[in-house]
Amino acid sequence: MLVLTSLYVSAQNVLPQWVRGRGLAIFLTVIFGSVALASAAWGQAAARIGVDQALIVAAVGALVAIPATWSWRLHDSEAIDLTPSLHYRQPQAAEEMADDRGPVLVKIEYLIEARDRDRFLRAVDELGEQRRRDGAFAWGVFEDMSQAGRFEEAYLIESWLELMHFRERITVEDRQVENDISAMLTRPPHIEFLVAADHEAARRAHADAAGA
Repeated sequence: MLVLTSLYVSAQNVLPQWVRGRGLAIFLTVIFGSVALASAAWGQAAARIGVDQALIVAAVGALVAIPATWSWRLHDSEAIDLTPSLHYRQPQAAEEMADDRGPVLVKIEYLIEARDRDRFLRAVDELGEQRRRDGAFAWGVFEDMSQAGRFEEAYLIESWLELMHFRERITVEDRQVENDISAMLTRPPHIEFLVAADHEAARRAHADAAGA
């Protein structure tokens, strides 16, 4: 019970608020599944070698596990600021955008000094992990072969509404990576939001015009 309680508290501390419910659900599923499988396994062991022997083996295993897992420290929230950063401005659309319109392609242009290339790529890879964690897919970073130091980051978001949520999920801790990247830029990044063309609406308009 002490181990499970410690794990549960650690999981709550290190999960951002927007994903805490889903994260704890996965955590409990793994715990309950492990308990069920282990109970069946130890039941078979007790039937074969006896209850006393099974308990002795389990106790010895628990004692051996303590030094074996000593280096695996549980995380706490003292050094991690998971409060929403909210430093992004909401993207503006030229027309009213339906919440389910998408997918949305986000493109960000970076200009850096050529000497910072390797350091930039390491930082942007870490940024990519954050993007995918927060809901992006098809993430990638591309280098301009005709202009040294020019890179473009691109990723897709499922819908316009999901883009709004995506930009609210960035924590203060996550922002540190963006600050590291910003320190290498020769000018502020240029950001574009492109929404998949509504082919169905275009076809309907064409059909209405043809019918008229």
